[in-house]
Amino acid sequence: MQLSRIYQNLNPEEIQALIFPSSGFIKSLFKPVITPFSTLLLAFTFCCSLNSSASEIYIGKSTADISPTLPVALMGQFNLRIAHTAATPLTANVVALESREGTKSLDAAVFVSCDLVYIPTPLLSMIRMEVSKQIPGFDGNKIILNATHTHTAPVLEDNLDESSFLYKIPGGVSPVSAYRALFVKNVADAIVKAWNSRSPGSVSWGLNRTAIPYNRRASYANNTTTMYGKTNVPEFRNLEGYEDHDINSLFFWNKEGKLIAMSIDVACPAQEVEGRSEVNADYWHPVRMALKEKFGDDLTVLGWIGAAGDQSPHIMYRKAADERMLKLSNKTRMEDIAARVVTAVEESYKIVKNDQYRNLQLVHKVEKIKLPVRIITEKEYEESKIVRDEAAALIAKDPKAADQQYAKMTWFGDVLKRYEKQKANPDYETEIHVLRLGDAVICTNQFELFTDYGIRIQARSKALQTFVVQLAGPGTYLATEKAIRGGGYSAVCQSNIVGSEGGQILVDRTVKLIDEMWAEKTN
Repeated sequence: MQLSRIYQNLNPEEIQALIFPSSGFIKSLFKPVITPFSTLLLAFTFCCSLNSSASEIYIGKSTADISPTLPVALMGQFNLRIAHTAATPLTANVVALESREGTKSLDAAVFVSCDLVYIPTPLLSMIRMEVSKQIPGFDGNKIILNATHTHTAPVLEDNLDESSFLYKIPGGVSPVSAYRALFVKNVADAIVKAWNSRSPGSVSWGLNRTAIPYNRRASYANNTTTMYGKTNVPEFRNLEGYEDHDINSLFFWNKEGKLIAMSIDVACPAQEVEGRSEVNADYWHPVRMALKEKFGDDLTVLGWIGAAGDQSPHIMYRKAADERMLKLSNKTRMEDIAARVVTAVEESYKIVKNDQYRNLQLVHKVEKIKLPVRIITEKEYEESKIVRDEAAALIAKDPKAADQQYAKMTWFGDVLKRYEKQKANPDYETEIHVLRLGDAVICTNQFELFTDYGIRIQARSKALQTFVVQLAGPGTYLATEKAIRGGGYSAVCQSNIVGSEGGQILVDRTVKLIDEMWAEKTN
């Protein structure tokens, strides 16, 4: 056993006891009984090892208000929605990490969790550029933005972008460009604040199993699948995929041992109130409020969404029984979801609060990998063209129809563009991050990643605990081979830029990067 494995998390009293064994502490660890000379030799070796190999974690944190100016167009449904009110604020929550050995910086990462539907690539680039201006020499690629996938947050793209999902936004509504400017300024400032406030701290990680999501794809006797399909019909056979009910948590402490931040990884998008016409952070807002009440108002809470492309908080069966229980408990569904998340986090906290790691390894790898695109067939091209043209004709006949038809027109129209491009460029480039933090690992992807892929990564990972974080980029579903066979929204060509072959390549590359970080370990 290496000495570093013994002393890396000892407090000062334990270190003193180890070096000066009057209490018999060393005698309980090493045999035969240590002589005065060997005690001095051990003390010398111990101190040299402390100075030569220990890396210390530095932590900074902050929160930015990213609430839009009202009225604002909302993202996430095919029909245009204009919000004139805000039920909750929207926030971007930041944790900055740096590993140091003495005064030497070894590696870094900045996590930013945003109450948005996804993270457009241009928006991420703007953030990185702005932070690099304010912090000369900072590697902007170390910044990771993820979205909680709330469908009651502002539209992020307009006709100046190459997007497959656009809206015809009327005059008198806050323009997309104005929200982007607000977002970039506030988030960049928060990142700089978090980075400049970093100081020595420690980290803990925990796991709890609590049911939040349902698999939202119903499969039928004719081998077809429908998102949110009926389950109370004779043709219903099963929910298509596995449900991931594990909640992974990271706890960040300052050098005085105070809890200053946490990240919570829930394999369920923030979509409980997705159809409303109001600004709303969904279940993450009551989760944050409850945790702040318990641990202090200055607590920063990052919301991470695990692999959940085929999961949501919407109940798929036993609906009447659930409604009865909510009514009797005097809770809304949102309150019930938040309470479950908070309870799981509190249970993990109680278990791991005394298992804090100050000297731990931080390694952050960033890669851009190429995945094969999902090939659009000639039949899919023709079917998409018909729908695109029908929507365009309705808008031409009645411009007011754009509120209902414009997003459909651009969504199906994107398939036509992809069909023309796929022969010349059959690959899709995407950014992934893999970060080792002690015995835990965080791996990110841009997609609404179907849950089976997340399970494959976690099952094969050599890390003690694996956090899979989706929507760290510009969305789009990544469905499994089984789901593509069943069809339905989220698994059709309109929903998928990358197909199941690319999904497995993403899994394999992520696992390989994790393996390289644990090269000295064997399962």
